[in-house]
Amino acid sequence: MLTITNLYKSFGGIRAINNVSLEIKKSSITALIGPNGAGKTTLFNIINGSIKPDSGTIKLSDTNITGYEPHQLFNLGILRTFQIAHEFSSLTVKDNLMMVPPNQIGESILQTWFSSKKIKLEEEHISNKAKEVMDFLQLKHLANEYAGNLSGGQKKLLELGRTMMVKPKIVLLDEVGAGVNRTLLKDLGTAIEKLNKEKGYTFCMIEHDMDFIGRLCDPVIVMAEGSVLFEGSVEDAKKDERVIESYLGRGSKIKDVV
Repeated sequence: MLTITNLYKSFGGIRAINNVSLEIKKSSITALIGPNGAGKTTLFNIINGSIKPDSGTIKLSDTNITGYEPHQLFNLGILRTFQIAHEFSSLTVKDNLMMVPPNQIGESILQTWFSSKKIKLEEEHISNKAKEVMDFLQLKHLANEYAGNLSGGQKKLLELGRTMMVKPKIVLLDEVGAGVNRTLLKDLGTAIEKLNKEKGYTFCMIEHDMDFIGRLCDPVIVMAEGSVLFEGSVEDAKKDERVIESYLGRGSKIKDVV
């Protein structure tokens, strides 16, 4: 689904991404882990077009998307959530979902004059889709609640729901479990699993909770100092001496990793 080859990015002489090459396979849930400062978020920002790489290539299937703008990548099906949820706090949960689909007819002033029937039909379709998403994520009871009033975990569910309003090819989840209580984290995990198994979603997720990763992810890619250090299963990552050292330094015990 996504192929990254020889990617580099520096900031003021500091190399944040150093010759990164990796693949995200279609319909997989891939974890991207590593200590703070490993380059994980910078890599996500490059993939979704927020930051341009110094060199290297990114391909979505066979299309070279290196240097594309975020809105272009959105239209191609690359979607991203954030560690701190980016909801529209003054809009309801339902309206947060309904505003996602691009190029809606009602966005044009001329169309509001001449195509009111088409606009109404499109809004009904989008509204029905939003209801399906809220049902799927068990957010229906919050449909008319302002998004700013949601708990941290509910906001993460809403962000996941927004990716469901279009047809993503790959979803980048940036610490989806951060600040989420264990009950809602379980619900998030269940939703991600169902989207992957039932709808074929491809996910790449930055995460620190190894129990959560172990439940969902295969493979695991470990980054350190801007480079890919390891790729394999969660269990193998826990046993790899290089991974242990990158997190805790020399002499640490395997059971202490992450």
